Amino acid sequence: MAAVSSPRSILTPASELPVAVDAMGGDRAPGEIVAGARAAAEAGAPILLVGDPGRMGDTGGLDVLAASEVVEMHDDPARAVRSKKDSSLIRAAEAVRDGRAGAMISAGNTGAAMASALFRMGRIKGVARPAIATIIPVPGSTPTVLLDAGANAECLAAWLVQFAQMGSVFARVRLGIANPRVGLLSIGEEPGKGNLLVKEAHALLAGGRAGPAVDFIGNVEGRDVMSDAADVIVTDGFTGNVVLKTLEGSMKFAMGAVLDAIRADGVPEDAAAALLGRLLPLAGELDPDSYGGAVLLGVDGVCIISHGSSSARAVINAVEVGRRAVADDLVGQLRQAVSGAEAPAGAAG
Repeated sequence: MAAVSSPRSILTPASELPVAVDAMGGDRAPGEIVAGARAAAEAGAPILLVGDPGRMGDTGGLDVLAASEVVEMHDDPARAVRSKKDSSLIRAAEAVRDGRAGAMISAGNTGAAMASALFRMGRIKGVARPAIATIIPVPGSTPTVLLDAGANAECLAAWLVQFAQMGSVFARVRLGIANPRVGLLSIGEEPGKGNLLVKEAHALLAGGRAGPAVDFIGNVEGRDVMSDAADVIVTDGFTGNVVLKTLEGSMKFAMGAVLDAIRADGVPEDAAAALLGRLLPLAGELDPDSYGGAVLLGVDGVCIISHGSSSARAVINAVEVGRRAVADDLVGQLRQAVSGAEAPAGAAG
């Protein structure tokens, strides 16, 4: 285990910097997190583990940035970030800010991870509120980007316009979609459907407020999230998080029900085997570990927020997501997308 005591040179290219992995965050930390970090390092990724050296176990010789405190899942995010200044989350965010790391990853407290990134890295100039962009699998088609998936429970219409801008950039960079179609989540496709927030946001988006780089296709509904109806779906963080958790629960229930049916008495073994052969690839595609984690868009650095129950496999994939975001200069492209645009109301809040 090699201790890190001083920042790397600011001249080091960002793509060559390690990924800071919060070893203490998540339901399965530190064991699964460290295992994933070690596997990622063995595959060639530079890694900086952040956490309590005495609790990590065998780190396989990875560089370690010591942090004596842990933000627990039940901690109040704002209070924890203010009081636990030597927590692994804070130190990981500072590592990105100070040029020790190119990106940070945490499977810990989502609100605290967001607050750590926001307070330590800062916002991209012109961004009103950061948003969590989550990849939603669409079997047989390109995934859908959903944002905001939980960063902002209450939003202004102008913020949703900015989410559309950032989501479009993310879909181009992460998914390789040249001209992402952006939909606004509502209770009907007609422009007049939805609450006041949705109606105001629709008017702004339809009026071109997001700029020519955003291809706004109008309202979409909840049934469209796991379809090819849109490449990017924009909503407020409260609604987005409810949608995300509902989809996770529904997929888990559906897969469990199918497996129970296959295992039931009277089902021929050859038929069960054939069905399992078709279902296993689908299960892998729907597994959130396959995507590594969500990206916090709008902060001045790369922050990957992984699922609380992330396995070592999720950490490996999250490291790759972080490295790709740095290599593709996601933050720079987001900065360019919002630069020169009219600052949304509440940007200074």
